[in-house]
Order: sequence, then C-alpha cells, then structure tokens
Amino acid sequence: MLLIKQTPDSPWTPILLNCLRPSQVPIYINYLYINYLYINYLYINYLYINETNKMKLPTLGSLALLSLLPSACLAQSQHTSNWAVLVSTSRFWFNYRHLANVLSMYRTVKRLGIPDSQIILMLSDDVACNPRNTFPGTVYNNADRAIDLYGDNIEVDYRGYEVTVENFIRLLTDRVPPDTPRSKRLLTDDRSNIFIYMTGHGGNEFLKFQDAEEISAFDIADAFQQMFEKKRYNEMLFMIDTCQANTMYSKFYSPNILATGSSELDQSSYSHHADNDVGVAVIDRYTYFNLEYLETHVKNASSKHTLADLFSSYDPVKIASTPGIRTDLFRRNLSEVLITDFLGNVQNVEVDGDGMILDEDLLALARSAGYNITEQEWKDAMTGGYHEKTQEERDNVVGEQRTWEGPARVHRDSESDFWRNVMSAGAVGVCFVGYWVFSMIDKV
Repeated sequence: MLLIKQTPDSPWTPILLNCLRPSQVPIYINYLYINYLYINYLYINYLYINETNKMKLPTLGSLALLSLLPSACLAQSQHTSNWAVLVSTSRFWFNYRHLANVLSMYRTVKRLGIPDSQIILMLSDDVACNPRNTFPGTVYNNADRAIDLYGDNIEVDYRGYEVTVENFIRLLTDRVPPDTPRSKRLLTDDRSNIFIYMTGHGGNEFLKFQDAEEISAFDIADAFQQMFEKKRYNEMLFMIDTCQANTMYSKFYSPNILATGSSELDQSSYSHHADNDVGVAVIDRYTYFNLEYLETHVKNASSKHTLADLFSSYDPVKIASTPGIRTDLFRRNLSEVLITDFLGNVQNVEVDGDGMILDEDLLALARSAGYNITEQEWKDAMTGGYHEKTQEERDNVVGEQRTWEGPARVHRDSESDFWRNVMSAGAVGVCFVGYWVFSMIDKV
C-alpha cells in the first residue's frame, strides 16, 4: 500500500508502506511498480532541492503518480489454505449425537476437498466401540443408517482423555511440546482460513470438556487473540452447537472472525431425532439443518453459495432455538464470502520463493527484450540442449559436461537491440526533462 504523508522536511512526501511481495502479483505489475518507484525517487529529489514551503505542484504530481499504481497492488490478497478444527467435548453413550455432529462435519469438509493433513479431529469418547452400540464400529447420524460416519478413512488426532481444555488451547496457539507429531499440530499462517466447530454441553459463557472441566468464552477469546498476534490465521469461522451457544463468542475481540451458534442466552439446544435401534438421539437440530443445506446446495468445491445463503436458511422454528451470527469483527460482506472459503479446498495457489520465476514468464521476458526464440529453442537452452534428443544424439555427446547456459545460448537480433537502446535513452531523457520542468515551474 502506498500512502502520502506530510513531513516537516518535505511536504507531501510519498512514503512506501507495506508493499505486497513480488511473488504475489504478475510480472507486468511489478514492472509498472518499479517504474513508479523510479519516478517517485526523482520527484522526492525535486522536493528536497526545493527550499520554499509553498506547495504549488507536489499534491498534483503525487496524485498523478498514485493513479499509475495498478489496483491489484491495493487489493486484499487471497488466502492459500483452509484448515478445520472439529471438537466433540462430551463423554458417555447418551451423548452419541455429539460425536455424530462432529463426524458429520468431518465428512462434509473432506467431501469438499480439505485433506486430513489440514483437519484436526478431537473426539472425547469412542462410542463406535461402546459395548452398548448395536452396530459395533459404526456411527450414524440418521435413522436410515445410510452412511457410516466412522468408516475406514477416518483419522482421529486427539482421542479420549487427550481432549482437554489445555490441549485445545495449546493446539490453537501452537504451544505444544517439541515432540508433538505434525498430525496433532495446527500448522497455519497468516494466509490460512480456519473453520472451528465445537459441540457438547454448555451454559452461559462456558463449554464442558469430558464432564470434568470447562472452557470459558474468555479462554477462547484470548486464545484467538494470541493466534492473531502470532499471525496464525487470515480469517476464521467459529461455529458452536450447545446450550446457550451464542454466549461463547460474546467475548471475542480479535479481527477477521465470523461466529455463529445454535442458541441464545437461557435457551437450550435440542436433538433432532433418535434411532430406535441405537436407542439414543443421533444428531442435534442445529447441526442437522446446517448439514441439510450443505449436502443439498454445496455439491463441490466450486459451489458459489455464500455464508449469507447458509445463514438465511436458518429457521428458529425448525431448530427450536434462536441461532446467532456475529459479524462485527469480520471485514467482508457475507454475501461475498463463499462457503468453500472455509469448508472447501482452496483453488488459488501462491508460488512462494524468492526470485522464483516460471519458465513461461522467462520466455515472455526474453521475447519482449528482443530475443528471437521459439519455445523448443527455449526448452533446449534451459535443459542444456538435452531436451527430446534421440538416443543416437545422446550417445554422441556422452562425456560432455552438462553446464548451465540458459538464456546465454540465445542470440539477439541486432536491429531490435538498436531500438531498445534508443528507447532506453529516450526514457532517461524524459526523466531529465521532467526534472527541468519541475524546477522551472518552481521559479515562476
């Protein structure tokens, strides 16, 4: 971002602040930006040479130069990864539905493309192996038992008594022991969107873990603030299904967090239906209707449905409580936030590497600089002449040392080189003429 800041020594001096990294924008934008900086440098020299405090042209000149800056440099960059933290905090067989809630969300985010390596699954009880389970080794969220949520492809990261308040906060803030495996770490950065889903028994500003300890709204709020200060997320979606769920996000104060819950203060959250053969409720209402929308509308990671669409589908009558949404900490309009921005695979890829340029870009730059070269010649140059050679040709060059020659093998066209030099000299001349014009205007 470029700002103009007034200073005592030089009025309206352009100051460069927080520019995007070159790897985040196309090469042609970098080229325009470098030219802008060069002109800005000459203009700053003019301002410092000027000994008067009369402001005749600086503001116009600076604004004109600012108009050359591509809008892409000012736009908010997109995130590069999606992560999910799914937590069931309840124990005991009669809380079967809480495990089904989490496993249902787990199945959904995997269906939309988030890999297991970017999902942290915390299950406080293993009801699939409970002796009371009529269908051992399985978990269902519907009475028709069409989908086994506890299939062969499930990867549980924290199980049983590992699911504690301490481990949950350590996971979020990355304050884990050095011997902690990668599968139990939230390896996010400031380009990561995080979806956090929690379910269990709770009350006014607290959620119970294992029916033995509690995490408060203050604890979660402070953990999120630590994540923000440590640049561990870009945006966050917090969803919770418990009694008085909306009170759990009432203490949040960190930026770029969107929160939603199943019930207001003094309201309970209810189960949706029971399976007579299983003998207990198999899913909660709030989670059920979220899943109903996701399964019927968000078919794949390319879906254009937004969070505004999802939230507008909430019906307090069907849910039997009043769902809540908190948006004051979130910077984007919900109608512009895709559901897959949090629950789906990221399609945008950022090439991260200092000085790393793709071969196609190098070829384009070589041609623009006056080199006459075909794609095949470029490939041969980049591979030392070994590209698609026959076996006989390879045998003829056995023993030769393969050295990096690259673009040095390309011969330049003399006529293009001449005109390139003329244009370079003209550009330098224009800069000096501009400097002279500024000086003459100041004397008038």
